[in-house]
Amino acid sequence: MLSFASDGGFPLQMASLSELFDETRLVLPFSKRGFEAGEMPLIGHNLSIVPLTQRCGTGFSSKLSFLPWVLRNCGTILRELLAADAVHSPIPGDVGTVGMLGAFTLCKPLFVRHCGNWLKPVTLAEKFWRWFMERFAGGRNVMLATGGTAAPPSQKNRSIRWIFASSLSEQELRSYACERAYPPDGRIRLILVARQKKAKGAGAVIQSLPLLAERFPNVSFEIVGEGSAIPEFRRLAEALGLQDRVHFTGKLDHEQVMHCLKDATLFVFPTVSSDGFPKAVLEGLAAGLPVVGTRVSVLPQLIGNGCGVLIDKVTPEAVAQGVAAALGSAAAYEAMSRKAIETARQYSLEAWRDSIGEYLRDAWGTLRSGDRRHETGDGSEESEVRSQKSGVRGAEGQRSEVSNPVVGGP
Repeated sequence: MLSFASDGGFPLQMASLSELFDETRLVLPFSKRGFEAGEMPLIGHNLSIVPLTQRCGTGFSSKLSFLPWVLRNCGTILRELLAADAVHSPIPGDVGTVGMLGAFTLCKPLFVRHCGNWLKPVTLAEKFWRWFMERFAGGRNVMLATGGTAAPPSQKNRSIRWIFASSLSEQELRSYACERAYPPDGRIRLILVARQKKAKGAGAVIQSLPLLAERFPNVSFEIVGEGSAIPEFRRLAEALGLQDRVHFTGKLDHEQVMHCLKDATLFVFPTVSSDGFPKAVLEGLAAGLPVVGTRVSVLPQLIGNGCGVLIDKVTPEAVAQGVAAALGSAAAYEAMSRKAIETARQYSLEAWRDSIGEYLRDAWGTLRSGDRRHETGDGSEESEVRSQKSGVRGAEGQRSEVSNPVVGGP
């Protein structure tokens, strides 16, 4: 019997969302290989996997293989779409896009969760996803953009709503919370957890270390995660003679990441990438780490309330100034740590699931057997437990389909 796993927050989020429905089937491409570091099993409430074949190649060759891949898997995809009561399509991604268009064509209740660059679409695909959501959101089409600003996601279609992202349960938020004391030994440990691309800013942090070492002689920097920029970051650290200060941890699982955060002093994230809602920053806040970040995407709202320092430029000098500001005094650092924990508690996995559940119930009706609420004689609401056939509106349960990449192992 095959078991399946994926990385990032996807397994945790799918397990959480599966609690909203009677049954959830994940329609996903997978590869037959053993699990790797950082991957977690895909499990949940009545959650099962419908495996698709894996795409071939990378880059442009992968794009060329898309049409043959669709033809090879269209029978399975169509069968699952027809059987589903509703379809959840996370985007960006080719598989999520196929699910989104298929569900729309079949007039299925559709939930699109945009997890990428919503505010500044650049590629044709990003512009298409945004156009589609702005054109068709509303009614039974529930469309959420990951992120958050003071303004709504779209002026063209107010049915699109912001949604945050999280991979931490309420229990984890309590257990990981650690109010920080100013480092008494002067050892300053900076950390950045991300898929390591140049835009995430680790290069600027490496370049800031010589400046920081003048004031903090025992400063170091831990880079957690893999990515295309790691070889460049290694060369940069070596060229600057910083091999003893810069540590490359590689890809870690959830528990290992949280352990690294526990040992750090500051989370430094001078990104220029318009990520929707960087979950790693939230994990840093949950661990009581003040954050030094840029005014990108949701970061001003997330850390601009007293749990970190915002910088306006991504330069070694700006990063060094931001770190120095966060460590300016013991009282200020410790106050930011307390505020970081307080902020993170607003973004639990349960709150994320329940927010999505409310949007879906408003659009689709009851999602799961025993989920229907009715008014009592005094006007209050209570839960009524029943079991009937699943359906879309007015029935007692839903079967959901979702598409997103995953890997499988024996």
